[in-house]
Amino acid sequence: MSIDVGAKNEVVRNHYEQDLNDHWEEKQSDPINLLLGAMDGLYHHHYAVGDFNRSLLQAPPEDRERLILREMHRMENEQVSLVLDALDGLAPSARVMDAGSGRGGTSFMVHERYGCQVDGVNFCTHHIEFAERLAEQRKCADKVNFHYANMAKTPFADGAFDAIVSNETTMYVDLNETFAEFSRLLRPGGRYVLVTWCQNDAVAEYSDDVAAIDEHYVCHIHKRSAYLKALADNGLVPSRVLDFTTEAIPYWELREYSALKTGVEAPFLSGYRNNSLNYLVIAAERVLGPSNS
Repeated sequence: MSIDVGAKNEVVRNHYEQDLNDHWEEKQSDPINLLLGAMDGLYHHHYAVGDFNRSLLQAPPEDRERLILREMHRMENEQVSLVLDALDGLAPSARVMDAGSGRGGTSFMVHERYGCQVDGVNFCTHHIEFAERLAEQRKCADKVNFHYANMAKTPFADGAFDAIVSNETTMYVDLNETFAEFSRLLRPGGRYVLVTWCQNDAVAEYSDDVAAIDEHYVCHIHKRSAYLKALADNGLVPSRVLDFTTEAIPYWELREYSALKTGVEAPFLSGYRNNSLNYLVIAAERVLGPSNS
């Protein structure tokens, strides 16, 4: 994939985005994602909700790691149902944008469930190249495409999409700018579905756990109230707000048993357990554009 300097400057626009871009471009050997994705060709950069099969922890040591990774991948695949179910009724003729598409796992699963066209947006070039190869292998490159672009400022036309999804990616963007862009991109009545972890500012204005996760992932975890305000300010009216904080804990408990744990497991577990960190699913409809709201 060839990117000219001018295009790169339009996509990676400031010092923070450059740091974030460097973080992802340098992270090409990523065992916990690459090993899991190799099981079925669905590569994810998100986590999961729901319990795991706890009997696998009693497996012989020579088998346990393989079973843990298989179970984690099952959970990550099933997590995408949080997005898919919130898109219920989507027509095969629909066009969907996957904002922050990574190596394409969510994009492929949206297409496979609904048969619709999906455009993944990402500014990590090796992720795009990887996802494009998968689209060819999965024989859906005519319907699932990946674009080098900034999810907060895309090249697409007004009203181009029937739905937009973001699966654990909004902690990397300015919410007001990004939701204004999503409102522009959605047709009237179009749906935006987001899954995210966020700071529960009803509990505390500051959290050591949130700060530790921010440092680990070069992200800026937003406050829970900021999501609802930014949606409302940009004509995106929530029809579903679901809290899966308790259900998010087992995934991280399981990851702590894996040889591939990265050290971020502890603040996620602590944050979810003390309720300073929340795991939300929000579905919103585009009622008014930002200029009319």
